[in-house]
Amino acid sequence: MHEREFRAFVSVAEIGRMDHAARELGYSQPAISYQIKCLEQMLGTKLFTRDSNGAHLTREGRMILPSAKAVLTLIDSMKGVCAV
Repeated sequence: MHEREFRAFVSVAEIGRMDHAARELGYSQPAISYQIKCLEQMLGTKLFTRDSNGAHLTREGRMILPSAKAVLTLIDSMKGVCAV
């Protein structure tokens, strides 16, 4: 699992659309889709259902969202310490 996959997951979860999350993160929409797919494969579960209205968290996605946010908070904290 990589930081960029967690950032993609949290961004899509918060925004609800892969294309908008991609724009916010500075990636292409296919890159965000690939990052989500990699995370889903690593975890062995679907994190989103997708339809014409966007991406919606599955039950499993809702369950791991707080942990993914905590991981990113920790990573950001470590980067802050190293920047000093």
